[in-house]
Formats: sequence, C-alpha cells, structure tokens
Amino acid sequence: MNNILTKECIRLNSTALDKTDAIRQAGDLLVKAGYVAQAYVEGMLAREVITSTYLGNGVAIPHGRSDDKDTVYQTGLSVVQFPDGVEWEEGEKACLVVGIAAVADEHVDILTNLAEVIEDPAQAEQLVRATEAGMILERLNRSPQAQD
Repeated sequence: MNNILTKECIRLNSTALDKTDAIRQAGDLLVKAGYVAQAYVEGMLAREVITSTYLGNGVAIPHGRSDDKDTVYQTGLSVVQFPDGVEWEEGEKACLVVGIAAVADEHVDILTNLAEVIEDPAQAEQLVRATEAGMILERLNRSPQAQD
C-alpha cells in the first residue's frame, strides 16, 4: 500500500475557531503534501454543508464531493488532532479530524482501521491524546490482517 498517511500529514495539539477552520486545516495538509489542488478544500467545505462527516466518538472525516475528483492528484489522508475538540454537531465535538482525498480505494484499509478505533472509545481516546504522530501513523496504517 502506498503511504497515503505520512507523519507530515499529521498535526497534533491543534486548535480551531470552528468546524470550517478545522476542515481547512485538514485540507491544507493535503494541499501541502501535494495530494490535492487548493480547490479540493472548498469541495470539502461544500460537502460538509450537504451532509455532516462526523462519525462519532470524537472523529470526523471531511472529504470532497464526487465533483471534486479532478482536483485530487493522488490518494492521501491528513489527521489533525484537537484535544479540546471542535463543535461539529450540536453537542458533539470532533477531536480527531481525518481529511480524505481519494482517487480510487487505496484509503479503504485506513478507514477500516479508523472504524475499529471509533467503535472502541478507549482506542479513540488514545488517538485523541497521542503525543507523537508515529502512534497515530502506526495505528491507522496497520494492515487489516495485522489487527490484534
């Protein structure tokens, strides 16, 4: 599997003014890594207006719309950790925002791992409180066969 999540695309201990700012931060990491054009970030914001990308247990996965595929150069992910949370929905705070840009389905393994993390509040809390990008990288890049 290509390295669709790298340490350079993980930002710890961030703060955001609001959900829009959080999505922009996740999108900007994708832009800086060369995964997407700047226009993709606007697509992420437009997608959020259509349907919330909040999954639960403090995790949101903002991504673009199918119309934004031409602004994706290669599949990549970004992770921005907000230890104090960002209000995503009324009464729901996102502490881990995973920006997704996908050309095909290379991101499916990471989303599978993320789904497992979200199902287990203790694992989600570990990622929210991680003090090293390597811990998040290791957990989300794990191949599905390597699960404990």
